[in-house]
Formats: sequence, structure tokens, C-alpha cells
Amino acid sequence: MPWILLTLAGLFEIGWAIGLKYTDGFTKLVPTVLTAGSMLVSIVLLGLAVKTLPMGTAYAIWTGIGTVGTVILGIVLFAEPVTAMRIGCIALIVTGILGLKFVA
Repeated sequence: MPWILLTLAGLFEIGWAIGLKYTDGFTKLVPTVLTAGSMLVSIVLLGLAVKTLPMGTAYAIWTGIGTVGTVILGIVLFAEPVTAMRIGCIALIVTGILGLKFVA
């Protein structure tokens, strides 16, 4: 169960990171409320996950999920550049996430 909570926390981190772009500097009410809500849910779920999981492992995986998801959605939603170096770096992060999952 803690791994599911951690995964959901990471997904909500992606939500708030992407949501920041849509708030337009926190000038748009609905995106701002949704972004703030995603932040809160993400932190609460992380807090529940670290009751069982090692803090360092959980935090690294949480930020890794957020980073990878945000980069991918940045490419898809905002036409950010796709380069071999960016894809390679994403692959390294995913490798690190999987490594931490299997040693925890």
C-alpha cells in the first residue's frame, strides 16, 4: 500500500508542476485552486507513504516520478524540445527510481 500511495503522490506532483504553467502566475483562479489542491494531496500522500518507507528512498522516487512525468508532459503539451540528451537523462532517472524501488 505505501508504494501505491507514493506513486499517487508522484502523479499529483506532476499535476501541480504542470498546473503551475496554467495558473499564469497565479492569476487564474481555477488552475490556481487545482494546482494548490494537487500540491496538498501530493504532500499528504507522501507523508502517509513515509510512515512505512525509508524517507530518502520515498523522497527520491517521489521527485523522480514528478520530474520524469513533468518533462514528458512538457514535451507533449508545451512542445518542449526532444533531444537524445534529454531522453537519456530521463532514462537515467527512471533507472534510479527502479533501482531504489528494488533495494528498499
